Amino acid sequence: MSTTPVHDRPSFRDAELPLRERVEDLLGRLTPDERVALLHQYAPAVPRLGIAAFRTGTEALHGVAWLGTATTFPQAVGLGATWDEELTHAVATAVSVEQRAFHHHRAAPIGAGPISLQAWAPVVNLLRDPRWGRNEEGYAEDPLLTARLGDAYCRGMAGDDPEHLRTAPILKHFLAYNNEDDRCVTSSGLRPRVLHEYDLAAFRPAVASGAATGAMLAYNLVNGRPCHVSPLIESELRRWAAPTGHELFVVSDAEAPSNLVDPEHYFTDHAESHAAALRAGVDSFTDHGEDSAVTVGRLQEALRRGLIDEDDVTRAVRRQLAIRFRLGEFDPERDPYAAIGWDAVDSPAHRELALRAATEAVVLLKNDGTLPLEPVAGVRHKVAVIGPLAGTLFEDWYSGTMPYRITAADGLTAALAARGDEVTAVVEGVDRIALHATSSDGALSVPAADPAGPLLLAAPAAEVPADDFCFDVFDWGGGVLTLRSARTGRYLTARDGGVPSDGDENASEQRVLTADQTLPNGWDVQETFRIEERADGTELLRHMHSGRYAAVDGATGRVTVSADTPAEAESWRRTVVRDGIAQARAAAAAADTAVVVLGNDPLINGRETQDRPDTDLPPAQDALLRAVAAAQPRTVLVVTSSYPYALDWAQERVPAVLWTAHGGQESGRALAAVLLGASEPTGRLPQTWYRGGDPLPPPLDYDIITAGWTYQYHRAPALYGFGHGLSYTTFGYEDLRLSAARIAPGEPVTATVTVVNTGERAGTETVQLYTRAVDARYDAPLLRLAAFRKVRLAPGERREVSVEVPADALAHWDVGTGAFTVDPGAYDVLVARGVQDVAATARLEVTGPTPAPRTAVGVRVAAVDFDACTGLRLLDAGPVSGDAVGPAAPGEPATAVFRDVGLTGARTVAVEVSRPAAEGGSCAVPSRIELRCDGAPLAAFTPPPTADRHTWTELTAPLSAPPGPGPHTLTWTLTGDALLAGFTFAE
Repeated sequence: MSTTPVHDRPSFRDAELPLRERVEDLLGRLTPDERVALLHQYAPAVPRLGIAAFRTGTEALHGVAWLGTATTFPQAVGLGATWDEELTHAVATAVSVEQRAFHHHRAAPIGAGPISLQAWAPVVNLLRDPRWGRNEEGYAEDPLLTARLGDAYCRGMAGDDPEHLRTAPILKHFLAYNNEDDRCVTSSGLRPRVLHEYDLAAFRPAVASGAATGAMLAYNLVNGRPCHVSPLIESELRRWAAPTGHELFVVSDAEAPSNLVDPEHYFTDHAESHAAALRAGVDSFTDHGEDSAVTVGRLQEALRRGLIDEDDVTRAVRRQLAIRFRLGEFDPERDPYAAIGWDAVDSPAHRELALRAATEAVVLLKNDGTLPLEPVAGVRHKVAVIGPLAGTLFEDWYSGTMPYRITAADGLTAALAARGDEVTAVVEGVDRIALHATSSDGALSVPAADPAGPLLLAAPAAEVPADDFCFDVFDWGGGVLTLRSARTGRYLTARDGGVPSDGDENASEQRVLTADQTLPNGWDVQETFRIEERADGTELLRHMHSGRYAAVDGATGRVTVSADTPAEAESWRRTVVRDGIAQARAAAAAADTAVVVLGNDPLINGRETQDRPDTDLPPAQDALLRAVAAAQPRTVLVVTSSYPYALDWAQERVPAVLWTAHGGQESGRALAAVLLGASEPTGRLPQTWYRGGDPLPPPLDYDIITAGWTYQYHRAPALYGFGHGLSYTTFGYEDLRLSAARIAPGEPVTATVTVVNTGERAGTETVQLYTRAVDARYDAPLLRLAAFRKVRLAPGERREVSVEVPADALAHWDVGTGAFTVDPGAYDVLVARGVQDVAATARLEVTGPTPAPRTAVGVRVAAVDFDACTGLRLLDAGPVSGDAVGPAAPGEPATAVFRDVGLTGARTVAVEVSRPAAEGGSCAVPSRIELRCDGAPLAAFTPPPTADRHTWTELTAPLSAPPGPGPHTLTWTLTGDALLAGFTFAE
């Protein structure tokens, strides 16, 4: 209890006062300079007020990350595969409790303040493109599933105290962020329907419910405007939050404020860019690490130049302080979470929860009856566990440090032994090689006296090289390899050697090869290489991160990464000491069953800053699977990966296939439980697994409608569809019925169906309810998830399941009215086991008048509000707000189609046009805008050059002929450098 007299205590310390009063009191006590200083990620202490230093952000996506040992749960995409809100809430609760424990009992590794209670999680970016490098961080390709799991995670992180937060969850990354390559300069084109029906839909529920306390902005641009100055921060995010009584606290992503000037060149200087970000709604600048001086200096300059004022600063600081009050910083004696002890970290309860989560994340993709591997009386079943991931668990960039690791081989060995069966072999199936330098008789070797020291050239003492000279080679696709020392079990890496390159003491230091890394790691992974063949049959060893080649230092015998060209590099002869596929084939043939564990290392290839070029398995892994399957008919494929693969061959030839995301510390025990039948497979796919021959749209085509992304719009049959997942039992559906056959727009309806376990084992079914519009006037989704429910049933058990179909499940964004609407007409309500397995359908009729044609006479129509398009790009009409359209390729025409347009009385049309010749225009194709009505020419314009794309000219032209009775279809065609922001018809 405080001993300070009440009359001497400042109001912000009085826990009896309303939150808003306390915040305003503290704001009034801060000087202008102190307020500005609070805008950086590392906000300094204010000793005169007894206020501690504060920092934003602790990574907590599937466990507390970057701070040391903590319970590690499955990757977010694995939690997405559970389709389980209660489980996701429980995981988030455990993570937040451990984050609290770190906050109370461990010092921050960086900065002056305590470990932050603001949690930078969850990620609710949608998994539109499975090649996205950060696919593992999202929950699903579907906005409803993502939103519900994201809301559950936020609620778990925040806790259930009405006044205090356990942690403050931050949604990432706003908005339309689904590519890594050049992510800081690429623009995600979002037409209004995609914006509202898809991307915003994933963020809205957690914000509107108050579960999310803030949002982090994305690196990319949307429609040509950086997300860090997006008008959607205020017009959408904060509008949704307003009814909750709490404002969102918005943070930048790391270094993104500086990116606004370079590399994005959206602003001419940093004072201008920081001012624009603050005015747009950014409350905390994550930039320049813990050095706040640069950011504070830029904001102070913006104040001096009048680009922002004190009110702009105060507004942002107010939001930060509100979060800090709710986290209990200013009344710790009332904080219900202050007593959380260090024993919460890696507690027995959290270990049990990690096992449950990892088990429920396993998805059975195919099974011809091989699984489960049940015991047979009197027979000792022999299992070979094969593959590069058989005995390894990987962490990703946002993982915690696992307190222990149970691999697939560990889990199966223990579980099989417990019932009298055995794992007869654990074989990675990779080649073991030696590399002999052609410049001498030496081979690349680990020094006998210093295994962690620089690699040397040494002469092997025997015809078959000893382990000192041998390296196991792992193929991660695209020619990217890792090499692991056979002697030490550590990975080859490039380390600072302390020797200036080329003898120039001012040059960058040489990097020497060592074999001392437990696993590939770090932001800049130094453990990846490429072996490149020369014309003479010898090979070069190239370091992927630096791009340099291995060379031998003649004076020391050290092997360095210092050659810029092949001519300067050492040439090597490769000797295969052990054939990995032959070893795997033998192990498989000697067993009764082969379990092949393939997948990815989350820090290699598809990862933050790097997308995948395709969905193929790495060639060596594919060859291994084919060889094992040929040797052992009873082969089970387990894919452990952050993303989907094209498994066409496995689907045809392998008896059973499972997928799990990287599942954390309990992965192996969970996998063994499912494979052996101790647990059922309950996971369902959270995204589409496309076929290998299916040409996916370009990664930067964010228009899911036109491009045909996700199960909603992709028409080619998938290999494994969204929602797919098999069980060890079977389920039937009977008597699907609706509470009403006809409803008015906006009314909900309840769907009821009887689910029957028709098999001989208990099992859990995920009942999935979809809707689709019949004969829609717009490009409607093929299917759209409306609701889901998990049901556990005993053999033969029947249960009636009722699920409400919310009114918005039938709505679409009407570009004519700029609002969500439910059209009258027929809709199908479908119950399914996945989008490829519809069990029953019921017809629903929505009553109401036929929608009126779009009004275009006397009303401005935004060019982005089209119904269909070809060859179009979306861009910013101005630096603060507004969108426009133009040709994606200036040499090719682009079209924007507007359907059901009323033109009664129209005689002229005015257009807002731009032709930014100063920005690299001068296109060889004439810049022109033409308008057709129902296919007939109606008007044409030649835009004059403008200073830049944010400068607009209004042109007016008479219509070539009065339009007849409508409604009409308008087609705008743009060529060259022509841009169009909007148009208006007049009488």
